[in-house]
Amino acid sequence: MDTFDYDDQTRSPRNISAMIWNVLTALVLLVVLCVVIGFLMTFTNPNAQLNPFPPPTLPALLAFPTATATPHLVLPPTWTASPTVEPTLTFTPEPSPTPLPSETPFSLFTASPTIAGPTVGVTPGAPTATGSPAGGMPFVVGPGTPVGTSSLTFHPEAGCNWLGVAGQVFDLSGAPVSGQQVRIGGVLAGAPVDGLTLTGLTTAYGTVGFYEFPMGDKPVASQQSVWVQLIDQGGLPMSDKIYFDTFDNCDKNLIFVNFKQVR
Repeated sequence: MDTFDYDDQTRSPRNISAMIWNVLTALVLLVVLCVVIGFLMTFTNPNAQLNPFPPPTLPALLAFPTATATPHLVLPPTWTASPTVEPTLTFTPEPSPTPLPSETPFSLFTASPTIAGPTVGVTPGAPTATGSPAGGMPFVVGPGTPVGTSSLTFHPEAGCNWLGVAGQVFDLSGAPVSGQQVRIGGVLAGAPVDGLTLTGLTTAYGTVGFYEFPMGDKPVASQQSVWVQLIDQGGLPMSDKIYFDTFDNCDKNLIFVNFKQVR
């Protein structure tokens, strides 16, 4: 009968301790993995429920009002002349040649004297007649103008160092008109004068409907070399050219020329 030797030695406590440490290490690694996953989720989405400190809610954006365009000043309509119908050209046929008369006897006769009518002479220096308003422009020069006065009442800051022309335009009812185009032209002190303005733009005269053309920084004398005229939006005349004199003194360095509507 064989004899077997059995080793009844118990398992060493060292092996149990190593197993416990292995389990703890696995648990620690699992916890670290969960922490890393939670960190990545919080980093990519700060508003996630895992984040104990979520970022504050952003305030609503401030909305500015939308800019709207402001309508420009619309000038009142002015009188517009109706287009003139140009006459059509008509061709007149040339007269046919007339045959020469045959030779016939003739006799001398005495021509009767012709009585000439009286000759109309033009007196030098006499004023020329002006056109009737009924068949002329819709505006004529206002009564009492052109007239010169001092500019100190309306431009006291300029003193005597100013020269200009101003006035108003009145409609059929006598009310001042704003937005009417006024043109100035001519020659003053050898220099050309040309300008365009609207009634109602100047406020130096206290009431509405005035126009004004500054012409220089000192009074200058001239005789009928500068004029003002009303025109429509198409540049067609609405009045005759009103010529006026200027003066080289401070008492008449502002010329008033008014217009009134007659039709």
